[in-house]
Amino acid sequence: MAESLTIDAAASKAEGYEALLPQIEALTTGEPNLIANLANIAAALHQTFHFFWVGFYVSDGKELVLAPFQGTIACTRIPFSKGVCGACYTRRQTIVVPDVEKFEGHIACSSESKSEIVVPVFDKNGSVAMVLDVDSDSLNDFDETDALYLEKLAKYIESLL
Repeated sequence: MAESLTIDAAASKAEGYEALLPQIEALTTGEPNLIANLANIAAALHQTFHFFWVGFYVSDGKELVLAPFQGTIACTRIPFSKGVCGACYTRRQTIVVPDVEKFEGHIACSSESKSEIVVPVFDKNGSVAMVLDVDSDSLNDFDETDALYLEKLAKYIESLL
């Protein structure tokens, strides 16, 4: 296992993801514990892109429950009908929110969060097993590049389930 990530600080966002994804795979290969892998994935994303908050919410069949994350204290439980995470779970698709204050039903776990992207992770039966939630303390911080690469990451995570 590597002790550090190798990402060129001058790299574009896409180049950063291109460099990071294989390193995440190397970090998790051979480790059977999902919690350990999710913790390292959250840390790698947080360390590489300096996102305000990066983490996972896992479905327990009734709601989304906080799982490994990096960042400030978070909401512990999110109903499927609430917030960006709940909308992602219910719609079964990635949601990019340029300004969380304009997202109806947004849950303010932190007033410092300004924009957000949430990506579903599916289990082998095609159900949403969890969501990958990434927040920024800047408005309009996420775009199609983030969606593309975080969806690739979600596909990789699916192979770990």
